[in-house]
Amino acid sequence: MPYRAILVGTGGQGRAWCARFLPPNVADGLVEVVAAVDINAEALQNAHEYLGVPTEKCYTDLARAFDETPADFAIIVTPPAYHKRVVDVALAHDLHILSEKPIADTLEASLRIADKVQRAGKKMGVTMSHRFDQDKSTLRQELRAERNGALDYLVCRFTCNMRNFGDWGAAFRHTMPDALLIEGAVHHLDILADLAGALCETIYAQTWKPRWGEYGGDAQALVTMHFANGVRAVYEGAKTNAVGLNGWAQEYIRAECELATLILDRRRVERHPYEGGRIYKREGEGQEISLLEQPKWMNTWLTERFVHWLDGGPAMETNIEENLQSVALVFAAIESSRTGQPVKVQEFLARTRAAQQ
Repeated sequence: MPYRAILVGTGGQGRAWCARFLPPNVADGLVEVVAAVDINAEALQNAHEYLGVPTEKCYTDLARAFDETPADFAIIVTPPAYHKRVVDVALAHDLHILSEKPIADTLEASLRIADKVQRAGKKMGVTMSHRFDQDKSTLRQELRAERNGALDYLVCRFTCNMRNFGDWGAAFRHTMPDALLIEGAVHHLDILADLAGALCETIYAQTWKPRWGEYGGDAQALVTMHFANGVRAVYEGAKTNAVGLNGWAQEYIRAECELATLILDRRRVERHPYEGGRIYKREGEGQEISLLEQPKWMNTWLTERFVHWLDGGPAMETNIEENLQSVALVFAAIESSRTGQPVKVQEFLARTRAAQQ
């Protein structure tokens, strides 16, 4: 029997859930979307059209949808500031939760949600979709191969020309503070930590907004990270550049290893092996690594992993407790930018958690 889900949020990113992420899992008999919720009645048409949710099960009233619809878990696809309310309603109805990133719009709220989920004895996963994309998964597998030796440092570039209001989809991204870090770098810092293979110890960030960027907060960032195993990373993120070189799903990541340089650029992965001293090559001249093949990627794959977790399988890697590390990276970076000082991430997380007790 498929697990019954209530989808909260069917416009914007919610449309992608309706049209692309959920249908393969519905077809495989893993999930049945039994109700949909959105404050915009027109957006509910996406749930009806792509997922076959009956009109009478498309709601603009969150509480009523959960009161009237027996389900096993909730899928949250709303702006981060509204996650807490949906989590509260889902837990009140004894449901598990699968949520879009980040857990919430502050670290404090994220910790409170994690505590509520734990006390309720429920499972909650967070869809860090870009870490589980085809190209990043290919790079991760190659990076772990013995032939490349030890990892020294990582570089990630994410640059876009989305400077005008509305260019970055929903209006809330142009009005919220720290939109780049909370809505964008939440993926990229998470990917870097995963590739590094250790907890981040220290993060230092500089963020700002150019006068030509139509954002309510900082939209550019340069970030350096130091991990517990000695690996270092550098991140360049930008939403207001003149041209987008490496936008969504087209990121540039370079891994400098003892025995090879690995490069991911716009979904192409290549390897440059160490061949002795004083050899210079151009990017694009390395040995191309074939991308991994499997039926599902990103949120579709993560939904499947969540369902297997509900079936009694291993916890998904992005369960809420593990995902607190990703949230901590974002808000430690924000803290660093505001103070102008490096932040010790694990101490920052522990201190914030202790303050919630």
